[in-house]
Amino acid sequence: MRRTTALVSALLAVLVTAACAVTVPSDPEGTLDRVRDGRLRVGVTVREPWTSLPDGDDAPPAGLEVDLVTAFAEHLGAQVEWEVGSEEQLVADLEEGDVDLLVGGLTASSPWASRVALTRPYVTVPDEHGDEENHVMATRAGENAFLVELERFLIAQDVQQDFGGLR
Repeated sequence: MRRTTALVSALLAVLVTAACAVTVPSDPEGTLDRVRDGRLRVGVTVREPWTSLPDGDDAPPAGLEVDLVTAFAEHLGAQVEWEVGSEEQLVADLEEGDVDLLVGGLTASSPWASRVALTRPYVTVPDEHGDEENHVMATRAGENAFLVELERFLIAQDVQQDFGGLR
């Protein structure tokens, strides 16, 4: 009996120690670790003023969300690689891990919410009808450490400012 108690106690100690080694939140695919001091692959769809494509083949995207993403990349020590496309194409790329982040004026009511992870709203502005619209960005589902880091960054930016007359 003593031996069984000692064995169970030792097993519990090992399990508790192992549980303490798990970091939460985590990224099963390692997105945050890969992006930090590396490259941030960003899918961008055009929706002004959030995102736009300047004239010229080599010109990077521009817009309010592009500026936020650029600052986030700097925060991580990463270089941004932009991929322009349709929401449908870029959501598929996000699911496959070909891009890390998707921007383009997405809102919390996005039809893609069942396929990707949406950040918490980082700014609320009136839409064309005067109704409040919560703006979000999208990341790969399950990459929670990356999502939390992005959300913390967006909160720190206090994006509740004038968006060129949107608010």
